[in-house]
Amino acid sequence: MSELSLFECRLQHLRTGEIATAVRVAGTGPALLLLHGHPQTHAMWHRLWPALTEHFTCVAADLRGYGDSGHPEDAPDHATYSKRAMAADALALMQCLGYERFSVLAHDRGARVAHRLALDHPRAVERMMLLDIAPTLDMYEGTTRSFAQAYFHWFWLIQPAPFPERLIEGDPAFYVRSIMGGRHAGLAPFTAQALAEYERCARRPGWAHAICEDYRASAGIDLEHDRADRQRGARVDCPLRVLWGAHGAVGRNFDVKALWQAAASDMTGRALDCGHYIAEEAPEQLWREIDAFFIRPDTETIAS
Repeated sequence: MSELSLFECRLQHLRTGEIATAVRVAGTGPALLLLHGHPQTHAMWHRLWPALTEHFTCVAADLRGYGDSGHPEDAPDHATYSKRAMAADALALMQCLGYERFSVLAHDRGARVAHRLALDHPRAVERMMLLDIAPTLDMYEGTTRSFAQAYFHWFWLIQPAPFPERLIEGDPAFYVRSIMGGRHAGLAPFTAQALAEYERCARRPGWAHAICEDYRASAGIDLEHDRADRQRGARVDCPLRVLWGAHGAVGRNFDVKALWQAAASDMTGRALDCGHYIAEEAPEQLWREIDAFFIRPDTETIAS
């Protein structure tokens, strides 16, 4: 296996429209776009980076508002931070790098962006793997007390500015550690280097407002886009693999497989023996899934 470290790869800032996207590009082979979750950055892929870059040209990007990417001005309807806007960022980034068609591996918020990317730009996405989410519309419409308690930040971060922003800005590192450490495995899966990176980016001016706008968009304009797609019968058409943590709130509160089967034409998926942060909690399990789905889909049997 390659010893290539994600943190040793050059961090670039590529302007693809209204923002500059922070990205690391390395490896050889087919293009694979990597999108992270909240409250993290592209550094979440560091455990898998050596193996991934042996097989793919990996493009690990920070979502708008996160990490070292730009923080565009918000809009009254929060459209600036809609998943449609973020998906357009992702497409523009890949096209800037010369890739009109590519595969996607995405977690959490990044997986919601990837879902929108596959709906809005189906010709661009060859294969897609999503980690520990159900469709956003189904999660909001199926909210129970158990889910609301586990994902309290979904409902707190959408409160009008500047209430949540001010509280986060009082101690951004505490916010990051509380959100990540409050899940199944605590802070144990996160290396000191990765955790320091998440905390550094959370201290950047504008970060707290940007992440709140991301969630405000998901509770508003993103749902409008999702409902419009449902009404016109739009589905994810590329091969889709969905994995979720057996010890995570998504799997406990939703029938993840059934919801994605209703939203996609060619979906398989299963729970892994871990919590929410699959890439850092269970990188070996995830690598076997990546190998079977992306590298050898015609020769490997994927458990459904």
